[in-house]
Amino acid sequence: LTFCSNSYKVSLSELTELHVIRYEVEKDLLPLVLSNCQYSLERGKETLSEYDLPKIQQQVLTRFLQGKPLITLTGIPTLVTRHERDYGSILKTVKGKVSQEHLPSLTHTALSRDLESYSEVCEALKAVELALGFLSMTGGDTHMPLVRYLEDTLRMSEQTEPHFLKSCCVITLLVWIALSFLPLSSLLKDPFSGVSAEYQKHLEEEQKKLLQGFISVGNINTWLLEMHEFLLLNLGSPRASDTYGPHWSVKETLAAYIDRKELQVPPDVEASFPDEILLSQIVETWKFTVTYKQEWMM
Repeated sequence: LTFCSNSYKVSLSELTELHVIRYEVEKDLLPLVLSNCQYSLERGKETLSEYDLPKIQQQVLTRFLQGKPLITLTGIPTLVTRHERDYGSILKTVKGKVSQEHLPSLTHTALSRDLESYSEVCEALKAVELALGFLSMTGGDTHMPLVRYLEDTLRMSEQTEPHFLKSCCVITLLVWIALSFLPLSSLLKDPFSGVSAEYQKHLEEEQKKLLQGFISVGNINTWLLEMHEFLLLNLGSPRASDTYGPHWSVKETLAAYIDRKELQVPPDVEASFPDEILLSQIVETWKFTVTYKQEWMM
């Protein structure tokens, strides 16, 4: 409607009852619509209704919208779903407020062992995501156990299982990554549906054979976690390809990503991971590696 370009704007704090559009469907809208409707009846046929839509639009504008302001979004709380949250920015903020350390392999193994069901993993993941949201805004005590932060600071004792999340706030980021990895590794659903199709190209048969060789000789758990973290935090945005070219090598890109975190690239990766696999195939590479690993270990 053209009136929008000429309307003035008010913020939430300036809003008054006079600014709000008010109407009753039965009393205001229905009579307006019916007064601009023409009926025609032909023998042996149904009644035909024709609405004068341009006239209805003009009358709605004149009676209800004209003179009303546009309300700016500033100051209005917005609801963001879990899948819409920008965890890359959240985790970067958390790192700046609560120093992070590498998650020990024993802690990761304990999480895998203690959380026995898919529902337990999801509940733990929700709790840690909530903690991350608060830590990104307020910071926290580096040495406070994460379970104590959830129970004492966030008052979530009823939602927190006593046997999980015994690690500290200092590794909250790594706990989140490890937890989010657990349900995905079971492939109960498409784990990377939000990643652009540019990174979901199929693997060639020869590439699958090379991956099988890599999986059979190396300890791939750390590599899978790094690949999962990279996918989750860097390739989920619509414009990811502006930063990470789909034609880049998975091995070289992930190695550089790990170097930036001042961690060591697993020796098995440097020696055996196929150089031919590209970022355009990273999602299928992750899925194939997880599936083949599970089958190989049975």
